[in-house]
Amino acid sequence: MVKERLMKKLLVLSWIFACVTGNAQVPADSVVMTVAGKEIPLDEFIFIAQKNSEVDLSDRKSVEAYVELFKNFKLKVAEAEALGLDKTKAFKEELDNYRAQLTSSYLSDKAGEEAAVRAVYDRYGEVLELSHILFRLPQRTLSKDTVPAYQNALDAYRRIQAGEDFAAVGKELSAAGKDSVGYEYVRCFLPMQAVKAFENAAYALPVGTVSLPVRTTLGFHLIKIHSRKPNPGRVRVAHILVPFEKDSVKRSEAETLALAEELYRKAKEGGDFAELAKTWSADPGSAKKGGELPLFGVGEMVEPFETAAFALNTPGEISRPVKTRFGYHIIKLIEKKGMPSFDEKKKSWSRQMAQGERNFEYYGAFDERMKKEYGYRFDPEAYGELLALCNDYFPSDPAFYEKAKEMNKTLFHLNGTDFPQSEFVYYIQRCPFSTKTYAGDFMQEVYDLFLRDIVTTAERKNLTAKHPEFELLVNEYRDGILLFELSNKEVWSKPMDQQAKAEAEWVERLNREYPVTVNWKLVKRVSKGKKK
Repeated sequence: MVKERLMKKLLVLSWIFACVTGNAQVPADSVVMTVAGKEIPLDEFIFIAQKNSEVDLSDRKSVEAYVELFKNFKLKVAEAEALGLDKTKAFKEELDNYRAQLTSSYLSDKAGEEAAVRAVYDRYGEVLELSHILFRLPQRTLSKDTVPAYQNALDAYRRIQAGEDFAAVGKELSAAGKDSVGYEYVRCFLPMQAVKAFENAAYALPVGTVSLPVRTTLGFHLIKIHSRKPNPGRVRVAHILVPFEKDSVKRSEAETLALAEELYRKAKEGGDFAELAKTWSADPGSAKKGGELPLFGVGEMVEPFETAAFALNTPGEISRPVKTRFGYHIIKLIEKKGMPSFDEKKKSWSRQMAQGERNFEYYGAFDERMKKEYGYRFDPEAYGELLALCNDYFPSDPAFYEKAKEMNKTLFHLNGTDFPQSEFVYYIQRCPFSTKTYAGDFMQEVYDLFLRDIVTTAERKNLTAKHPEFELLVNEYRDGILLFELSNKEVWSKPMDQQAKAEAEWVERLNREYPVTVNWKLVKRVSKGKKK
């Protein structure tokens, strides 16, 4: 019954929107031109004119000249249609792709999406040094199951607040708890490197402080911030690696250092660094490039190498041999660059945020605007009843559905419709998509997706009613594809000095072959109306 009611409701909504947005016949008094039997509405005529900077709709002569251009444009489209170019698979796929992209642009809030990425980028200027202790939760956690892990985290927090060393407590609990507790020191922490809840908590903490237990999809974390430093940007260097030999008899560490010192001396005295790298470096990937490495930032190289590289200031400057676990490196600075700009990070971060758990902050502005436009009203009491079930059942489990399928309090009102608890419960079973492992968080994510599905469906159905230019843009692109195909064949494929003549002959032939009627009375009203 629940499934039937939901499907009927969606069908009724679809029918209503179809009535609103369906293709209506063009009123006779708004037909500005008929070309090859096809009526061209006035709004399309004006839409194209307003995008042409050379057309002045308030000037009669300019409008008359535009009529001629527009007529010839439509004649070319008419011939493309007569040749069946609008029936090809390639044409249909390109037009469908454009319509989908255009629809997507309307079903979004670009300013809000950019602001969400900008908020992450604003953190990018600061590198955190931190440690954390993780008290792991099971993969699917009911509310009641979080209590032991939370209590263990709270006990550890109290020990640390009482004066015990954070790292010592973390290592002790990690050793005793085996897989249930983990400790980690992170030298360089930057945005987009961890789950959102962890990042938010870390960047909110002052240096030297320890967080209360922070719940993420992994479990409860205690986080301590050791330092906050400005992001130094990126460097490009070349290096020569003199490796430690596995067989110390073959070459001792002292001999390895001596060889590195000798290569350093040669480089400092004017030796060709690239040739030295090609001859001596044990890093095959960079050696063949004269020792050059790709541009890198903090946290991307082993610490001694990174520290030495960022300590160089002048291009061409060479470091003394730097010891890492791999051997001794002689490092030459090629260039220092600042942090990647916002525009450099925007594309990759936007894609990452749109696809993962951060999609709710990425699309948040659109979701909130749509909820407001479609009159969203929420009943926290009805939601609380469902949330209480998360103590004993995971929302996607059949048992949860059996317990909740007859719960019919109004959960929320949206788009003129009351949605009972049972419809949301059915949606959870049908679309159990969430990144969360804690039952309450899982249900909240699915609930937010349910709302987004409803408002997006409504907005998609109502798209042309709210945005009349949508179909005009699609039609403009459609005609443009057809015009490109035919113009290439009739004109552009010919030598440059023959193209003007070919264009004129083509237009002359089209005017002979296809009937055209211009509604001059309506055209005159356009220019007069603009003068007012």
